[in-house]
Amino acid sequence: MSYRVIIPKPVQKQLGSLPNDVRASMVERISLLAENPRPPGVKKLKGVDHEYRIRVGDYRIRYEIEDQDSVLVILNCRHRKDAYRN
Repeated sequence: MSYRVIIPKPVQKQLGSLPNDVRASMVERISLLAENPRPPGVKKLKGVDHEYRIRVGDYRIRYEIEDQDSVLVILNCRHRKDAYRN
């Protein structure tokens, strides 16, 4: 079952500001999440419902899974030092 991936404008801006090689890795990983939203290596975030993170080198993709609607919303794509700040 394939999930619909939503990348809000602020996250698209974050992706655009990343180095080219990191951006390519992030986009590839996001496209793989559409087929398998909980791949090996994914971590569920504590204290919040339905939020997960996956590592891409020193960067993190935080996302939310809405299983009932088959939707995956990307919350941010940032360096690990900034990934959990609001």
